[in-house]
Amino acid sequence: MKKIIFGFLFVSILVVGSMGGGGLKMKYYHKKCGSISVENTVRDIVWSKVAANPTLAAKLLRLHYHDCFVRGCDGSILLDPVQNTTTEKTAGPNRSVTGYDIIDEIKTTLEAECVGIVSCADIVALAARDAVSFQFKTDMWPVFTGREDGKVSVAAEVGDNLPSANANFTTLMAQFGNKGLNMDDLVILSGAHTIGNSRCVLVARRLYNFTGKGDADPSLNATYAQTLRKICPNPQNPATTLEMDPDSSLTFDSDYFRSLNQHKGLFVSDAALLTNQQSAQMTEVLQNPNVFFARFARSMVRMGEIEVLTDGQGEIRKHCRVINNQ
Repeated sequence: MKKIIFGFLFVSILVVGSMGGGGLKMKYYHKKCGSISVENTVRDIVWSKVAANPTLAAKLLRLHYHDCFVRGCDGSILLDPVQNTTTEKTAGPNRSVTGYDIIDEIKTTLEAECVGIVSCADIVALAARDAVSFQFKTDMWPVFTGREDGKVSVAAEVGDNLPSANANFTTLMAQFGNKGLNMDDLVILSGAHTIGNSRCVLVARRLYNFTGKGDADPSLNATYAQTLRKICPNPQNPATTLEMDPDSSLTFDSDYFRSLNQHKGLFVSDAALLTNQQSAQMTEVLQNPNVFFARFARSMVRMGEIEVLTDGQGEIRKHCRVINNQ
């Protein structure tokens, strides 16, 4: 384990500078909140939560991902619907997203000592990093801060922007490209599926009716398909879940790529990575944990810079679930 940690830390250091993309900065909040350290406060709360419930690592990472792909990393996923309007969190792909209560707790704690300074968007980004890092007790990637919170959240925008578990390689590349990310980022960030669970309903078609003839996806390992069918019998119970990584859904490691190359990727979007020669070659390289951790750090920094709002483009919300003056 020490060898792995030293490996990804060494390369992580290489991506750290004083400035990030979009005007973000390292330690943006330094000396802005008196004696309180924003980063340490977020870390302490998140680590205590993950220690009590290890499944939160995947949930907080997913929250950050779902936020960034719709209107950028602006905390827009946190906004509650108002009157007759729907927001991102009400859209189908986001109804299973959780972790909002932890973001609220962090915000409340920070507001008590540092009023109107720390954005909800930055809290989401820091919490995701800290949740995954708990396993290693050190930062897995640097988080540049200074994001402001968006004032717009529209449920209808989620479907077109958020990559789907059933998307093919061409669609995934287009959606990542629209956000300024490349093929490397697509393959590397898919490795986040090494932690977390999915609902059976998301893989039902792949297991039982892939071509409309009651068959399983032929690209799926046949033995693994039978295992999944036992966990997810047809018809599916909407409440039944299964691990995205067949080896462990709680350990952040490179086993996702080893399983993927055994054709045990859970989603169509996972299997899609093997349909492109260059992408497939990368999945083999990423089976090395040192390589995966280092490259994941870089891609998380890039994802955290998607369409960020800074310098008065957004606001610093008083409460993460509502825009100010509402």
